[in-house]
Amino acid sequence: MNLEEYFSRIHYIGSSEKCNFQNLKEIFQHHIRAVPFENLSIHCKEMIQVDIDVIYNKIVKKGRGGWCIEQSQLFNWVLKTMGYDVTILRGNVYIPMQEVYSDMTCHMILKVVVEGKTYIIDPSFGASYQTWEPLELISGKDQLQVPGTFRLTEVNGAWYFDKIKRKKLVPDERFSNSDLLDKGTLTHVYQFTLQERNIEDFLLMNTYLQTSPDSLFIKKSICTLQLTDGNRALIGYTLAETRYNYKDNMDLVEFTTVNDEDLEIVLRDKFNLILEKRFVPANSKTFYTI
Repeated sequence: MNLEEYFSRIHYIGSSEKCNFQNLKEIFQHHIRAVPFENLSIHCKEMIQVDIDVIYNKIVKKGRGGWCIEQSQLFNWVLKTMGYDVTILRGNVYIPMQEVYSDMTCHMILKVVVEGKTYIIDPSFGASYQTWEPLELISGKDQLQVPGTFRLTEVNGAWYFDKIKRKKLVPDERFSNSDLLDKGTLTHVYQFTLQERNIEDFLLMNTYLQTSPDSLFIKKSICTLQLTDGNRALIGYTLAETRYNYKDNMDLVEFTTVNDEDLEIVLRDKFNLILEKRFVPANSKTFYTI
């Protein structure tokens, strides 16, 4: 494991010697545009492991993506190796159908203190909920970024992460009522505290999410990647490509249905992914929006 190999993987050629905010932001942006958020291992009959050496080999050497426990753990290693003050936190994702936050630890995020300020770093939520810059840990402040406006709110020691979204323009009427589209403007994403965590706090979640028939990640195959002007997502056989702020405070979302024979090409050309085992897409009816 070495930083130069990781930087080559994310196409970062800037400084790795200074632990300042600018370098943090640039490395973060290179990461989210090079490493897809994806759970395709599950749908290739591969187990997702939590060992950092395995994660490094998968993402850096093999050019794969990963979900939060993989990407945040790798990014944690990168920042600590560089000398940043970084802490692992755990989040509980919002469940819209029940209007509650999950009681299971199901999301790994990072807290970074740099240049006298504290930031939340999340390299692995994906789709339109992926931040493009570190979020300053300030309660109630609307933080405008290219994907939309993000807000952190603190209530009695608990922090809530929300996104204020733009409307979506869908030119193809066949997809205008897709269940992948969030019709609201304010979306609750997850809740977290500032208590420091370690990898042991995520072991149960890592097993549950890839083995339980109730898991979202069993029911849906997900692969998303950030671009310079939007993002793209492959959910099952549905490819959605989003361009942010296309016009009149509105995002453009274009849908395509991918055939079996084109899956390998789409993964290679759209997400820079080459899988070692046969991939079987899944898109069962369960709540998930892009």
